[in-house]
Amino acid sequence: MSTPLSFVGTAPHSPWATYLSQVDRVVPYIGHLAKWVETLKRPKRALIVDVPIEMDDGSVRHFEGYRVQHNLSRGPGKGGIRFHPDVTLEEVMALSAWMTVKTAAVGLPFGGAKGGIRVDPSQLSIKELERMTRRYTSEIGLIIGPQRDIPAPDVNTNAQVMAWMMDTYSMNIGSTATGVVTGKPIHLGGSLGRVKATGRGVFVTGREAARRIGLSLQGARVAVQGLGNVGSTAAELFVAAGCKVVAMQDHTGTRVNPKGFDLDKLRAVQSAGGGVAAHPDGEAVDAESFWDVDCDILIPAALEGQIDAARANRIQARMVLEGANGPTLPEGDDVLRERGVLVVPDVICNAGGVTVSYFEWVQDFSSFFWTEDEINARLDKIMIDALAQIWNTADRHQITLRTATFAVACERILMSRQERGLYP
Repeated sequence: MSTPLSFVGTAPHSPWATYLSQVDRVVPYIGHLAKWVETLKRPKRALIVDVPIEMDDGSVRHFEGYRVQHNLSRGPGKGGIRFHPDVTLEEVMALSAWMTVKTAAVGLPFGGAKGGIRVDPSQLSIKELERMTRRYTSEIGLIIGPQRDIPAPDVNTNAQVMAWMMDTYSMNIGSTATGVVTGKPIHLGGSLGRVKATGRGVFVTGREAARRIGLSLQGARVAVQGLGNVGSTAAELFVAAGCKVVAMQDHTGTRVNPKGFDLDKLRAVQSAGGGVAAHPDGEAVDAESFWDVDCDILIPAALEGQIDAARANRIQARMVLEGANGPTLPEGDDVLRERGVLVVPDVICNAGGVTVSYFEWVQDFSSFFWTEDEINARLDKIMIDALAQIWNTADRHQITLRTATFAVACERILMSRQERGLYP
């Protein structure tokens, strides 16, 4: 079996290597469709673009951008755009592949895609950020579109960035195309419930998993890594359900409070431009101590590659809810399984965002919009039903929820691949 040249030498702990390991583990559970598994190990299309912009001081800088379409067998590509100094092609490849699995796991008619620019957006003015976004959109306009590939917000991007992308694409084609991106401002065709959708999905899947393992949420202790949109929304919903957040970590620091944190104070601190380190309650501890916190539920909602074997051995939680993409390395997964810690994997746990993105896309095509209560009810049903099927698959094969999610998703993806056939 040949190996694509560009993948030779992949680092053992890279996001792409993690994804490939996850695919290998699912092969025994997909029967005759294993014939097509190499389809999942190669992105369909990877675009690297130069993004030159004129800075406010008159100088010209060049940034490197990417858009990867991993698999389009089930529909147009779907996946976010991140602006971060550590963005690499390999990372974007892995994120696009996880989107392929994620959309299939919850039954959405999408494939997987992802994009990004290697940049620290905090170092750009608002006008520089706009010029960079618009130039990047023009460069990837070759392969995106409402029926081709639909970007969305991700790390360091938001509704304003999506508005610039939609406007740029629309100007280039000569007509308004609201469906080219999701996560837009409400008055430009965005959907109610989109901002909190990913965090809500983490909560809904966590609530259902807790019920199945007999963990009462009343008084349950929660530790959250990453207090951005996903982590903070999930934390708020768990607190509303009777839990208490006993540990928090973000890029500013780590704090522990066995009595539980007041999340209103956290919101006030964040509104003032601060982070966890500025929270007035609890005790400040070093970053590594976060993994030793005595808790019931751990929510890694930051970046990928956080839980290796060593950290997995220290985790005290009964359940890990993956709010981030790819936070657990394969060896960490193995340790958690051996220790009896339930992991609800990213490809189902944080699928709430892409699910409501699908709702937004559908609403844009019909120009008919739902209420937030309707959005949340539809989201909850899709997440609960998807988790139930995955749980049944895990029980039937005696495998982890991650492998079961991949089994359910990969069967759908590869069946589509088989039925569509090869062209020409």
